[in-house]
Amino acid sequence: MNKLRNNEPVPPPSMALFFILALLFALFDRLTKILAISYLRPLNSIVIVPDWLKLTYAENLGIAFGVRFLPPQGLLLLTFAISAGVVFFVWKSKDRNLLFVTSFALILGGGIGNLIDRVVLGHVVDFIHFDLYEGVLFGRIVTLWPIFNVADSCITIGACMLLLLHERIFTPERPAA
Repeated sequence: MNKLRNNEPVPPPSMALFFILALLFALFDRLTKILAISYLRPLNSIVIVPDWLKLTYAENLGIAFGVRFLPPQGLLLLTFAISAGVVFFVWKSKDRNLLFVTSFALILGGGIGNLIDRVVLGHVVDFIHFDLYEGVLFGRIVTLWPIFNVADSCITIGACMLLLLHERIFTPERPAA
């Protein structure tokens, strides 16, 4: 267990920190989407690094990679249910550490960011476009990587943290003997 200078144990991160981080991630996502709607929609695309990275305005009615497996109302309910599940899991967890709180706050903040889009706009605004490959396959223009947004990045980073740092996130600290 971590100790303060006076040898008192460090309290685990609070639910307040979890919600503050999630709110900051969702607000940052919202700000970037407002900028994308204001500046990218009229232009459609801005090249940042030629043949590699551009900002391209897109409206996504589906989930990752534009996959549509539910009607819009179903995606709305699914996103809300997953977000509520994340909150419930974090609230019930006893061994919260900073990595635990941060990874789940990233996932919740990203989920809330995309949920706001679905409620307000009826679709998710995407705009980060890694142009790794674009070509024609079977008569259709295809790209190797989909256009995504900050919320998607938050969800992905949070999930990767859970996978890569699993032992540090979920192993409770043992008191020093």
